[in-house]
Amino acid sequence: MKTCSTLRQLILLALVPVVVACSEGKAPQNDTASAPPPAVSDQPAPENSRPAGVDAIRLLAADSEPGNWMSHGRTYAEQRYSPLARINLDNVEQLGLAWSFDFGTARGIEATSIVVDGVMYTTSSWSVVHALDARTGKELWTYDPKVARDKVRHGCCGPVNRGVAVWEGQVFVGVFDGRLVALDAATGEQNWSVATIDPELPYTITGAPRIIDGRVLIGNGGAEFGVRGFIAAYDAGSGEQLWKFYTVPGNPDEPFENDAMKMAAETWNGKWWELGGGGGTVWDSMAYDPQLNLLYFGVGNGAPWNREIRSPGGGDNLFLSSIVAVRPDNGEYVWHYQTTPGETWDYTATQHIILADVEIDGSTRKVLMQAPKNGFFYVLDRTDGSLISAENYIDINWATHVDPETGRPVEVEGARYVDSPYTVTPSYLGGHNWHPMSFSPDTGLVYIPVLDFPASYGQPEEFVYRPGFANTGADGIVGSLPDDQATRDALRPLIKGRLLAWNPVTQTEAFRVEHRGAWNGGMLTTAGGLLFQGTADGEFVAFNAATGEKQWAFPTQTGVVAPGITYEIDGEQYVSVNVGWGGAFALVFGEFVQPESLPNVSRVLTFKLGAEKQLPPVEWKPVVVFNPPERTADEATEREGFGLYQDICMGCHGLNAVSGLLVPDLRGSALLHTADGWDKVVREGLLAERGMASFARHLSKEQSEAIRAYVISQAWRGNELQQSLAKEE
Repeated sequence: MKTCSTLRQLILLALVPVVVACSEGKAPQNDTASAPPPAVSDQPAPENSRPAGVDAIRLLAADSEPGNWMSHGRTYAEQRYSPLARINLDNVEQLGLAWSFDFGTARGIEATSIVVDGVMYTTSSWSVVHALDARTGKELWTYDPKVARDKVRHGCCGPVNRGVAVWEGQVFVGVFDGRLVALDAATGEQNWSVATIDPELPYTITGAPRIIDGRVLIGNGGAEFGVRGFIAAYDAGSGEQLWKFYTVPGNPDEPFENDAMKMAAETWNGKWWELGGGGGTVWDSMAYDPQLNLLYFGVGNGAPWNREIRSPGGGDNLFLSSIVAVRPDNGEYVWHYQTTPGETWDYTATQHIILADVEIDGSTRKVLMQAPKNGFFYVLDRTDGSLISAENYIDINWATHVDPETGRPVEVEGARYVDSPYTVTPSYLGGHNWHPMSFSPDTGLVYIPVLDFPASYGQPEEFVYRPGFANTGADGIVGSLPDDQATRDALRPLIKGRLLAWNPVTQTEAFRVEHRGAWNGGMLTTAGGLLFQGTADGEFVAFNAATGEKQWAFPTQTGVVAPGITYEIDGEQYVSVNVGWGGAFALVFGEFVQPESLPNVSRVLTFKLGAEKQLPPVEWKPVVVFNPPERTADEATEREGFGLYQDICMGCHGLNAVSGLLVPDLRGSALLHTADGWDKVVREGLLAERGMASFARHLSKEQSEAIRAYVISQAWRGNELQQSLAKEE
């Protein structure tokens, strides 16, 4: 149901600026530390007759209510900048824990909380929604959509969820199994639920919905598992689907849905629709410009990743790894920009999109900014998608630069690993993953949670398409860790993460803060001159947004990947962040997970000036108890198991069977001692209710046994290493 007409929006837009301009790309002197808080922060939120009484008028005028955080990025521009300044450089050291709320889960926590009129709406893993009193953390209600635990097999990165959207008394959540659910904001009771996907296909939803004029927008994930990506809009009142925009073309022997799909099909070869649909899922980023009436979203990787298999003979493969602009009213295509034509490394463009009005070469430009996985920072004209500039924000070795005339990256010979393996920087987790950036109009800087490490790719000896499982099309053994421990130890310093402050006008680094490890949290900036970020080694930190100097930190007892928010109630400012280690890096790169990242203690932590609450102590040690059975398999069987493990098991249980301990480390499993018990779990689904699905359709008993033989070999390796380290101590 629409609540304001297009004419009414235009009237509002004449009064309310969408974004704040920054001057000449230079970071101005930040005097907010000594200045009083802006007067607007003293204005009370408008009274509403019901909870979550958010509508188009309030969202368009979000800056007039800085005490609320009403949408995913606070405003449609997704800048994650708050005008609140009661907490600032002068007093941030007085920040203390006001309250905490335990989620009661041990999976990754990635949500941005929504706060409207004193109530916080947030999510934990498995798409569970919580409504809390934002003053005290008192639980008001909880909604559990009861996701079948074995659905986790279709998720690359665990059953994570990035939050909800609110509109006219309802809370909307995209559920991991593909449902879109509307809840009564007062009670948490379900108003309606629709299946946004075919439940027989391996789609998932981990992203947060967005709402534009009564239309709930949601995408999905699961590209390499075998799906065709799309974004769709649903009526907020009824759940009726209003439109759908596919991101890759279907079978060209059948009618195309629109002219955009006809255009895209010309950039594909082979029979991609038979390998899971082509991929291109819209699993995270969206932004909206009300003045232009354009919805922008990022598109993911291909299925399989490897273009040689997906589209033999080449092709750009639109709209993979692209930013696409459509009309939110009907999904009509307007323009696109492809960041990685013919992507073949899992270089998605689903990373955070920020809109701003920026002065470039003496004139104000309406820009869209993104730092996708491929390592380049893009500044586009958001009116037409034309390239303004692109420079690499980390050192990369797959391309030398982006050609300013064509907008295409100039690739390095051999980077596509067609004839021989190639070690590429950045890895398939990217130079920047889903963790949100932020932009400060005060400094003119974009703050990026950067990843910096390589990955090796190679052509597989034989590609076997397995519906419902990750089909990368890259050789899993080539992409594995070396067997020699000294070589693995030498890789550890290469697994880096940092906070990067980037000037989008000059396309240069302003400053950096090196973190102890990778996979650090998203960003929040405020008018108080502060930049907040959680870290992988268990801290929530406030930095000086102009210099990067550390101002304050709080020990979170777990790694932090979610971004913070800030809000105000009764003249008191709060800063809040959801904590709990998880996601792709935590699952796959167990060898390099810092002990400080664990245990997973999933909570909401909320701070205010003068508060002094403490968290209870945590007693936990990340130790695998090795007790492997005799190693009886021959080398050929172990190698077969190695390849199968890397293709099928690695996404949950870690590279080379080294777990990040969010799920059981198989090297310490008692099931290694009995082939029958192992097979009952792997092929018969004995532990399906705990998330371990049956693989009987895809693995023979002999293949299951080969995987067990490989894990036994890695258990012996781990046991010998553990004993060696014990002797050294």
